[in-house]
Amino acid sequence: MDPTELNRRTFLKVTGLAATAAVAAACAAAPTPAPTTAPAAEEPTAAPAAAAAEAPTAPPAAKYKEAPALAQKVAAGELPPVEERLPKEPMVVPVEEEIGQYGGTWYRAAVGPGDAWAAGRLAYENLLRYAKDGNTIINNLAKSYEANEDGTEFTFYLREGMRWSDGEPFTADDFVFYYEDGLLNKDLYPTFPSDLRDPVHGEPMTLEKVDDYTIKITFQSPYWLFIRTLASYTGTDMFRWPKHYLQQFHPNYADADELAAKVKDAGFDNWWELFTNRRDWTNPECPVVWPFVPTRVPPDVPIVWERNPYYWKVDPEGNQLPYIDRIQWDVVENSDLLNLKALAGEISMQFRHILWSNYPLFIESAEQGDYRVLQWVDGTGPNSMLYFCFNHKNEALREIFNNRDFRIALSLGIQRSDINELAYQGMGRPVQATATPECPYSKEEYLNRWIEHDPDTANAMLDEMGLSQRDDEGFRTLPSGDPLTITVEYAPVFGPWRDCVSLIADQWKEIGIRIITKEEDRSLWQQHMDGSEFDMSVWTMGGAYNPLLGPTWWLPGTYAANEWLRWRDTKGERGEEPPPEVKLQYELYERIKAAPPDELDAVAQQFVDNHSDNIWFVGVVGLLPVLVIVKNNFRNVPEVALSDDRAKTPGCTNIEQYFIRSA
Repeated sequence: MDPTELNRRTFLKVTGLAATAAVAAACAAAPTPAPTTAPAAEEPTAAPAAAAAEAPTAPPAAKYKEAPALAQKVAAGELPPVEERLPKEPMVVPVEEEIGQYGGTWYRAAVGPGDAWAAGRLAYENLLRYAKDGNTIINNLAKSYEANEDGTEFTFYLREGMRWSDGEPFTADDFVFYYEDGLLNKDLYPTFPSDLRDPVHGEPMTLEKVDDYTIKITFQSPYWLFIRTLASYTGTDMFRWPKHYLQQFHPNYADADELAAKVKDAGFDNWWELFTNRRDWTNPECPVVWPFVPTRVPPDVPIVWERNPYYWKVDPEGNQLPYIDRIQWDVVENSDLLNLKALAGEISMQFRHILWSNYPLFIESAEQGDYRVLQWVDGTGPNSMLYFCFNHKNEALREIFNNRDFRIALSLGIQRSDINELAYQGMGRPVQATATPECPYSKEEYLNRWIEHDPDTANAMLDEMGLSQRDDEGFRTLPSGDPLTITVEYAPVFGPWRDCVSLIADQWKEIGIRIITKEEDRSLWQQHMDGSEFDMSVWTMGGAYNPLLGPTWWLPGTYAANEWLRWRDTKGERGEEPPPEVKLQYELYERIKAAPPDELDAVAQQFVDNHSDNIWFVGVVGLLPVLVIVKNNFRNVPEVALSDDRAKTPGCTNIEQYFIRSA
């Protein structure tokens, strides 16, 4: 039996996602209305998919315990007692294996200073968030929530007495500051985020304070998908607006002359540049609500985050979390060096940048490195996926990239089985860029569509497009007679992409396509992607397990078609109008946002169908288990979990309850 399939089946069994019912939930079936009265703290609110498991009951406040290092600070008068640092109803986090031990450093590695940015993954503290199955939504910053019957109003109940990492109260005022002084400020947000707009009319949401620990978010029309998006990308910005600290950099609160002086002293030209800089994770002075607080930041290395003394979660026995003292990132030049550190046993727990090409070495070195190799389920679909610059500045390349037949021909020109064996140790599967098998909108025919190696058909299609002329080396030329040369730029960060691109370049010679491969540092690669200054690139698909959530690769937009996305987000005022099939995809997603439960499946299926028909992105190899390197004494890491950016893995596995077992 294929080990990948075994692992995926084990995942479904362990997480209780049995057959049809579980699959439907996995792809974000629309939520049912929550109760009209707020449930008690930590009880599951009516979630939009599977119901949240009931959390343990918090012990009496007098029984709360803390890390010895914090207890010493309390004794020295440097911190208030633990019961005063916790909210009245702290969140109780179940442990994966056992009640943990305090202390130790979690060693990780990054392939650049920016790569250590962890708020989306290791500091996943949305109002609501996903559990480790990537499907169940649990209460988090909000102890509970409720929705009205038509899905236009959502009320969230915060945790009374909760505090920022500097000890200041965390209240509804911080969310009002985020909304009124952030989202509604044109300097900070020139365009109101699309995920926070009314799905039908496109009007921005409203956010109001009901009382100090209650907020209400309202839309003009039903937005059933809001709860799911709130638990993912959309919610990752809301909890990063400490009003008491940031107001000193905002013109609505600061003295104009004093603010101007601060802007000048910091070397900026505008107040919003200073404000954004001060809100960034690289500013240790900015309070957070994460389990760990940045204390050593770039350009200093190693990068260090230390335990938040005001963290608002406890384990079932009343021990304040997190257990671990600190996280430390060593910064290395590339993923190869990072993998060498993992092989040497120098990484405590990590799956980011752990490459499948090194799988045999990881198994061989596990005993010597004193680690274990876990395999989590990959929710990203293809690990290697080719995409095109649809808004290319070169008109000739733009025309052929936007031709569906060209994309199909290139797909038929790839011998995926060779790439799977040579680059992925045979552990993956040749797949097209579409939904993974766990999703109810997935179809086997879509996974296999245009993935057979058929150079004869590919050549015929390219000839019919008007690309029949070739140069002396046998490579095709443009109708103008100029060389048809495509540069594939990539940063080798999340897969064996160097080997993939090299193999594809050789294979495409058979269909007359000349490829130049260009490996780059991620920061340079990012600049080219943001500026649409590339021909083709490689990335993971992401969101294939849950295509309705943060659908970057389900909507031709980010990187691939920045101008189309700008046209959509500005309602045609800026950017470039996309072709009809792309506009249809945008329209379908807006319908998905508003669709009531009994209508969602039909719209979602059309969304996935249209995506498959147009092959905007070309999948290569995917459905791989995700390798997780874990030191043997690093505990409470689940044996099986979903790995997907939409679920903010590993944040969804409750990293605050990880611990390092002493001898």
